[in-house]
Amino acid sequence: MNDFLINWLANVPVTAVPYALAALGLIVSERSGVLNLTAEGLMLIGALAGAGTCLTLGGYPAIALLVAMLAASLVSLLFAILVVVLRVNQVIAGLSVVFFCQGLTGLIGTLAKWQNKQIAGLGNLKIWPLSEIPVIGRIFFMQDSVVYLTVLIFFAVNFILFRTMLGLRLRAVGENPAASDAAGVSVSLHRILAIVAGSSLIGLAGGYISVVSVKLWVTGMVGGRGWIAVALVVFARWAPWPALWGALLFGCIEALIPHVAAAGIRVPQYLMLMTPYLATIAVMVWVGAKDRRGSQEPGALGQPHVREERR
Repeated sequence: MNDFLINWLANVPVTAVPYALAALGLIVSERSGVLNLTAEGLMLIGALAGAGTCLTLGGYPAIALLVAMLAASLVSLLFAILVVVLRVNQVIAGLSVVFFCQGLTGLIGTLAKWQNKQIAGLGNLKIWPLSEIPVIGRIFFMQDSVVYLTVLIFFAVNFILFRTMLGLRLRAVGENPAASDAAGVSVSLHRILAIVAGSSLIGLAGGYISVVSVKLWVTGMVGGRGWIAVALVVFARWAPWPALWGALLFGCIEALIPHVAAAGIRVPQYLMLMTPYLATIAVMVWVGAKDRRGSQEPGALGQPHVREERR
């Protein structure tokens, strides 16, 4: 039983990182007032770009993750142009980008023959001598470098959002774009920057799945994690640290599935695979109950901004 618990908890960070990075990327974007539903598609772009880079170069996982971030950022410019410049409905634009990314990644992955090809990926780090501590060392100090980097990214984003002028302007644009515009803040520029910066984190989340977690590319391999990240943002009320705790919760659930099967515990397979989505529904119900005391979403979330327009 002890081995079961240790192995389960040791795998939680690996399953939680994609949720955490994708949710953080969405928070950065939505704090600027842009409702972003593109996570599932941009994670696919990051996963394909990461796996493709590893297969093309014959390794170099760090470069592959950077390419994953860059690829997702470039594709997100399409979404930014649609919602910021052309002022297309943000829900429709987000769903359109997801479908576009699903088709594009399936096409490129098939044409390039990257399907189901194993890649070396990124190994775990042993932080000696902490990794030698019984139980704790296996869980906390024998993870891959992206797990530790994710914590640093959360500190950095939280600091930028709530302790810098850039973060203040970004949040002001999301709360009241008309007042921000009157104060001389470029609403369009800050929203585009927020979308691109947030999408780079979403791309990293997708690249992590293919390069570090699964170590291969399969069409549709993100498997709904992007949609769960969207729910996580609502659960976290657009704040970074609650999003990290929520990601750990979903990481615990996802990491439990293979260990239950490996332990020979007889639970219907499809019921186990449904558990992340059942948890998502439960979270949304909980959030709905709490929202009776008042929502904490950005004031202008989902609202396009037209300069000098009177409301």
